[in-house]
Amino acid sequence: MATIYSEQTLDVPAEVAWDALRRVGQAHELFAPVLVDGQLDGDVRQLQFSNGMTVRERIICIDERRRRVAYTVLDEMFEHHSASMQIVAEGSTTCRLVWISDFLPDAMEEAISPLVSEGTRAFVANITRANAQGFSHNLCCE
Repeated sequence: MATIYSEQTLDVPAEVAWDALRRVGQAHELFAPVLVDGQLDGDVRQLQFSNGMTVRERIICIDERRRRVAYTVLDEMFEHHSASMQIVAEGSTTCRLVWISDFLPDAMEEAISPLVSEGTRAFVANITRANAQGFSHNLCCE
């Protein structure tokens, strides 16, 4: 089973990053420009990537205590897919995003790894910018 592990420090309080990440219906804003569109219907969201790929994901858990979102990709491109994103406090003004994806087949790693790397950078940039501008609740990219 392939595993992609991405970890990045954010210069924002954990509460700010979590307030954004927990809004699973706004993934296309949080991870722009990697994601360009998204809709949430119940616990299933459909996302469109800037490269044209679309995926359907089921939100498994939004864990407020651990500041963690778990999800799985429903599409047939994977035999198995399990992922989570977690915000970990590192003091009062910084935190870390920890993103772990486990999946089969292993051959998908070449396609998925760049999306996770780009998505991590986009999340950090969007949250940092929103925090600096004082509007963490409205992250829509201009």
